[in-house]
Amino acid sequence: MNGEHKITSSHRDRTALIYLRQSSMAQVRDHTESTRSQYGLAETAAELGWARTSIEVIDTDLGISGKWGVAREGFTELVTRMCRGEVGAIFGIEITRLARSNADVARLAEFARITGTLLIDPDGVYDPADVNDRVLLGFKGTMGEMELHVMAQRLQANKRAAAGRGELRTPLPVGLVHDDAGEVMIDPDAGVQAAIRDVFAAFAACGSAYAVVAAFAGRKFPLRAYGGAWAGQLRWGK
Repeated sequence: MNGEHKITSSHRDRTALIYLRQSSMAQVRDHTESTRSQYGLAETAAELGWARTSIEVIDTDLGISGKWGVAREGFTELVTRMCRGEVGAIFGIEITRLARSNADVARLAEFARITGTLLIDPDGVYDPADVNDRVLLGFKGTMGEMELHVMAQRLQANKRAAAGRGELRTPLPVGLVHDDAGEVMIDPDAGVQAAIRDVFAAFAACGSAYAVVAAFAGRKFPLRAYGGAWAGQLRWGK
């Protein structure tokens, strides 16, 4: 592996953390090869000299977005243990995409520099204490952020084009669905209709949105899945 000479006995004496993440459950379900490749990084760590008892996988963030404001227990554990000096290296499928925010990745690299932790992905071994590696990580992080920006622009352009043709379909409020012709109609499910009636009845009785929420705290509410393999399926939750 490129940069393998940067790994020392000091790194191997500490834990190698394999950090797994994918932004949504749809990715976890549909992109199984990516998940398999990420778990395979544990074998890479063993090949690079870490004892198998010193290799740990953190996969609690699979299916959780890396956007700001989204709690990620796995990422928090990763940073906490690194700051304690327990971690010799962090393995990821793409180090600069450990988080959606470039600032988040920069902070991770800074903590790694202070604690002498290596960052490793299939492209090679990065030592944040080395100025050249820091510059490379920063450049790749900036390119990744630009890529996400371009992708978002394309998605918005596609939505505008569909809207211009009158073909844009967005999620409807609970209780309404699209029929086969694309027209909006009342959800035919009797349970859904009953739940909607109960919402309006509760509001008529108390006149407060907060009170309506409180009234439904202990009961299930319907939601139609929109898009993906489960599109149109009825689920019940909070």
